[in-house]
Amino acid sequence: MRRRTRTAALTLVAALTLTGAVGCGALDKAMDCVQTADAIATSVDKLQQAASSAADDPTKLNEALDEISTELGNLQDKTDNADLSKAVDDLTKGVENVRTSVKNGDTTPDITPVTAAATEIGKVCTPG
Repeated sequence: MRRRTRTAALTLVAALTLTGAVGCGALDKAMDCVQTADAIATSVDKLQQAASSAADDPTKLNEALDEISTELGNLQDKTDNADLSKAVDDLTKGVENVRTSVKNGDTTPDITPVTAAATEIGKVCTPG
């Protein structure tokens, strides 16, 4: 997933270079989306790693959830796209469900909804 968002970022940078200053506001917003989606993908990777070793170190799981929550806040503040808002909401719910599971003692929480929503954010943020 990270490769896909980085490729999207490079495509966007190339488009920006080719189009000059036309539509800078929209391109800046799209670039913010791609960068934040990439940060979320990185955070979800950390969450997957932390989830696999949650029994050994549950603090890493909470740290990964906190990182995702921070990136979601950044993305939510920058978007007025309905599809992206839904994906952010879905990811927020997934993060909260994992957080609740961990608080309730689950050492192997289901992070599938988190990864699915993060994938959707990557799709929405990919230009073209």
